[in-house]
Amino acid sequence: MPKELLPVVDTPGIELVAAEAAEAGATRLVIVTSPEKESVTDYFRPRPELERTLEERGKTGLLSKVRRAPELIAAETAIQDKALGLGHAVGCAEPNLTDEDDAVAVLLPDDLVLPTGVLNRMAETRARYGGSVLCAFEVPTEQISSYGVFEVAETDADDVREVLGMVEKPAPEDAPSNFAAAGRYLLDRAVFDALRRIEPGSGGELQLTDAVALLISEGHPVHVVVHRGARHDLGNPGGFLRAAVDFALEDPEYGPGLRDWLDERLNRK
Repeated sequence: MPKELLPVVDTPGIELVAAEAAEAGATRLVIVTSPEKESVTDYFRPRPELERTLEERGKTGLLSKVRRAPELIAAETAIQDKALGLGHAVGCAEPNLTDEDDAVAVLLPDDLVLPTGVLNRMAETRARYGGSVLCAFEVPTEQISSYGVFEVAETDADDVREVLGMVEKPAPEDAPSNFAAAGRYLLDRAVFDALRRIEPGSGGELQLTDAVALLISEGHPVHVVVHRGARHDLGNPGGFLRAAVDFALEDPEYGPGLRDWLDERLNRK
């Protein structure tokens, strides 16, 4: 099973990301995926026979869950034949765009940013300053070497910084700030031209950060919105487990029993 379809409690990670995009006003979702993972896009297609069966059996709760994803957003596929970096993946989506699409939101499905709503703030920032807008978290200095880190300048808006440059995984003493990149990007369409002009790095991969750095060097405005919340990395078992517990604790059906069990389990000798 593709990891994007692994459920966080009872909802796949890809649906959580799709819901976040839809909440921000997106109506189309382009899923960039490998040829053998088209089941991720299939998840967003209606299942009329299953829906009819559930309706006949009066299973309204399950019926609403089956209908939830197809009703969220219109999903389509862009095939990435080889995994050649995030920049390459973003470039694969360009043929799916229309002439009216002057910007794209890039959401990494294994990166949950909580609470939702940061895309709305990023859109407001783009409307004010133009260009491209990225999401950033403030991380402790001792952890900074695990992230791409922004060199920033202050603006007149709270928790919005102008990006002057980026450094990938710097030593703590060399980090230009404590603002690290998260898996949310609102990119001007100019990024596709930049992706065609950058050189591949290690392993032949095209890095999205290199394209953003090129845009900055050419005067394209880039800002970050600093998100004061939490994030879960679904790409590793530890992050996935924490996300499942976090979401389950907030669920009215599972939360109370899980909280009681956790209290008992953590106090057990």
